[in-house]
Amino acid sequence: MAEIPLSGLARKLIADGLIDQEAAQDAVKSAQKERVAFTSYVVQNGLVSSYSIAKINSELFGIPLFNIEALDHEHIPRTAISEKLIRSNRCFPLFKRGNRLFVGVSDPTNEKAIEEVRFHSGLNVEAILVEEDKLTAAIDKFLDSSDQDLGDLDDEELDGLDVEAVDEDADEGAVTTDATDDAPVVKFVNKMLLSAIKLGASDLHFEPYEKSYRVRFRIDGVMQVAAQPPIGLAPKISSRLKIMSSMDISERRKPQDGRIKMKLSKTKAIDFRVNTLPTLWGEKIVLRILDPSSAKMGIDALGYEEDQKAMYLEALEQPQGMILVTGPTGSGKTVSLYTGLNILNTIERNISTAEDPVEINLEGINQVNVNPKQGMDFSQALRAFLRQDPDIIMVGEIRDLETANIAIKAAQTGHMVMSTLHTNSAAETLTRMLNMGVASFNLATSVNLIIAQRLARRLCPNCKKKLDIPKEALLQQGFSEEQAEGAAIYGHEPKGCDKCNGGYKGRVGIYEVVKITPGMQRIIMEEGNSIQISEQAQKEGFRNLRQSGLLKALQGVTSLEEVNRVTLD
Repeated sequence: MAEIPLSGLARKLIADGLIDQEAAQDAVKSAQKERVAFTSYVVQNGLVSSYSIAKINSELFGIPLFNIEALDHEHIPRTAISEKLIRSNRCFPLFKRGNRLFVGVSDPTNEKAIEEVRFHSGLNVEAILVEEDKLTAAIDKFLDSSDQDLGDLDDEELDGLDVEAVDEDADEGAVTTDATDDAPVVKFVNKMLLSAIKLGASDLHFEPYEKSYRVRFRIDGVMQVAAQPPIGLAPKISSRLKIMSSMDISERRKPQDGRIKMKLSKTKAIDFRVNTLPTLWGEKIVLRILDPSSAKMGIDALGYEEDQKAMYLEALEQPQGMILVTGPTGSGKTVSLYTGLNILNTIERNISTAEDPVEINLEGINQVNVNPKQGMDFSQALRAFLRQDPDIIMVGEIRDLETANIAIKAAQTGHMVMSTLHTNSAAETLTRMLNMGVASFNLATSVNLIIAQRLARRLCPNCKKKLDIPKEALLQQGFSEEQAEGAAIYGHEPKGCDKCNGGYKGRVGIYEVVKITPGMQRIIMEEGNSIQISEQAQKEGFRNLRQSGLLKALQGVTSLEEVNRVTLD
């Protein structure tokens, strides 16, 4: 096999004895395969220390080396570069002197990033070298913070948190500030909310049993116990959460819904969606953390392969038609839809959404809370949208024939419609709508794209390790001959490390993206079953969820164990 040309940095690393020729070749090849910078790859995989890389780059390019850990975050020019540019270009605003903006980078060869920052900021941009791992830590801390970073709050500050309860059924602007005379319970509940946010949890579960009480967090899609307070505190914790959520604390026999706004500063607030459920031993209360930043991650952060991302972006550019996102609860459908809406959200377009409920507020988009009790269901909202001169309509979920028919009619009359269904694959989505009673001709001519998705946990880059798996075993898992030959499959330490959660940190999407082609339209109009549609999708080169998951395992993003968990029925 022909050798891959090495960069000046790679050659210098070899010359200084920090890495050998073969390892450098493998690193360049793997970095290209994973679409990451060579610098990032060698540091993340522990081949060369971050400091050694930065020092050599400084000598090669004549750029000063700066210790970003010594930077005073209070004086960072926060408005100079958008979050999107910081994420996509991996550059950090260090300081500003007049019309000159100094940005920290770990890869000085990435001139495109500097040009993009220069264009968007309108400033003269100068690059300063920083260490790769310290740059990653600084970016994470910066993007997770506003006026006050969550990690900076300690137990003594918990009592000072401004917690507001929002009554969605009350008059607009009616906000109540809660109060209670049980300080330990107040502090415990606030600590649970704060801990959940700091740990990146998506949900909190407060669960009473006959002889015990526990609090569990869902982190990266997996539940884990966070605390086990005395059973005697159960009624007080329940009352506290219900007061915060503007619920009726005397009502214990019926489920209730509410919302909590936790203000951490004048500009930083976290919302929680709250639901109570009467159980045998008391009320179970579940809080869903509504993270506004998840809607602004950008399509590159979601985990789409390049061809899948291109199909999604192409479908979003269509003037009319329907995009359907499918998957079970908690598979990231809402984030995929919000990401698409953010791309479409320009001054020239009128965008309306009907959601149950609205989870994240999006500036510039008209969002409607569906409330069947008041006669506002999805079909009613859709009818109103069509009289509001819309360009793009998002329906939270297609649940019945009436909603499906109105959505399809909108997609056929010059509107882009986006929605979700609870199905397991793209093919099953089409047959579900046919079974609802949607006319096959209307379905075939209105749907442009279907995305089925799951969320898998990412392997922790700090403690993941290469596994020795026989080729025969990989073939049995579904890898092709070409993929199984020399495949590098990674796993994790049993207990993980101090920087992750059991070997995993964060999640990544696994997608089946299927464009509705003439061949599929023919099968739909003949009312073919999901097996026929799946076979046609395979013939036309669309990867199913299993194949996409195996690709993520080959890339070292997640483990084979995790792929099996989320893709095997």
